[in-house]
Amino acid sequence: MTWLGQKPDPEPVRPIPPAIAISPQVASHPIVVENAERIERSKVASIGKSLHVKGELTGNEDLAIEGKVEGTIALNGYNVTIAPTGHVTADIRAKSVVVGGHVKGSISTEERVEVTATGTMVGDIRAPRVVLAEGARFKGRIDMDTKSGPGALVAAPAASRVMANTSTFHDEAHAHASATKS
Repeated sequence: MTWLGQKPDPEPVRPIPPAIAISPQVASHPIVVENAERIERSKVASIGKSLHVKGELTGNEDLAIEGKVEGTIALNGYNVTIAPTGHVTADIRAKSVVVGGHVKGSISTEERVEVTATGTMVGDIRAPRVVLAEGARFKGRIDMDTKSGPGALVAAPAASRVMANTSTFHDEAHAHASATKS
């Protein structure tokens, strides 16, 4: 629209941002590499909510458990995550374990164990780092020996036998104290 015979200002030319100006051939290659890395990093096996597994689980990838597992889980060098819907009755050996569901058994890790606010753990933990979130439920013993590397994972059963005797004494003392209060 003109104002009293004035010519309208021409629309200013806006430069195209550099990201858009890149040719498709150049832009597509880095995206493919990025997606391949993302897929490689997200390589996680999953046990779904409706699955019930009994036996020995071994492998060379991370594992997410949403269903039920009974037996042993040996994923040395890899991560195990138990979702809030997961129920595990097993001894677990892994790089790290996150307990968001229910676990009954011992856990031995190379790096860390975390029991989240929704997690329940009944058993012994052997790891250099242990995180018990507020609201987490835990009953057992924790051994944070800094030598909890792969060699120490083999020695864990011997340590458990020694601690089992102490646990029996503690449980009997606790039962006796409870009985005397009644």
